[in-house]
Amino acid sequence: MTASITPIPALDVRGLTVELGGRLALVDIDLTVGTGELVGLIGPNGAGKTTLLRAVLGLLTPQTGTVLLDGRPAARQRGTIGYVPQRHEFAWDFPLSVESAVLTGRTHRIGWLRRPGAADREAVEEALELVAMTALRHRPIGELSGGQRQRVLVARALALRPTLLLLDEPFTGLDVPTQELLTALFLQLRGNGRALLMTTHDLPAAADMAGRICLLNRTVIADGPPETLRDPAVWLRAFGVARSDQLLTSLGVTR
Repeated sequence: MTASITPIPALDVRGLTVELGGRLALVDIDLTVGTGELVGLIGPNGAGKTTLLRAVLGLLTPQTGTVLLDGRPAARQRGTIGYVPQRHEFAWDFPLSVESAVLTGRTHRIGWLRRPGAADREAVEEALELVAMTALRHRPIGELSGGQRQRVLVARALALRPTLLLLDEPFTGLDVPTQELLTALFLQLRGNGRALLMTTHDLPAAADMAGRICLLNRTVIADGPPETLRDPAVWLRAFGVARSDQLLTSLGVTR
């Protein structure tokens, strides 16, 4: 009998503990995201969701733990991670066109003192097409609507052609057409073998999109397919009593 081979996950976080300002922001985090998988990262404000993304990106140094990308230390291959931050974290008043803003996503690949080449321009063109922003490529980013700005941030991350895409609250404050466009795009990327880790407060949307839900509150409370997380106790542990009724109702969970 031939032994089965367990595939190496695109992202493998083991025993990750992060301290911020003398406080433990994350404690002993274990989390994997497989190739062709979209994982929803859910938790209350201050639970450590963005901190976890930044630790994966190498922007924070953990006290303990490891982060592997495709089985190798993440520190050696940061250029394979696409990151979509929350919109307020980007300098929209900087004098850049849409095309130039998306090109900044490839700075790590191009280098600070080198000019972009044909491959860089091709990657930007492809990313703009994916988010339906080609027609606005020359528009100043300061003139964009909120939905258009979010599409630029997604294109900027996709210009790397990453194997792993980190999404920090990608649907917050968006109009319905932009939400639908991005939802279809993320599902397309998942179907094409990309790995996606998405923080969100939109629980029904996460339940519809994600193959797995990871409940986080400084540590992993529960992790599994949405249909398996119907025990009210895990949601109470993650969010507390104050919001439990609303959360459980939104997910169709009954006491």
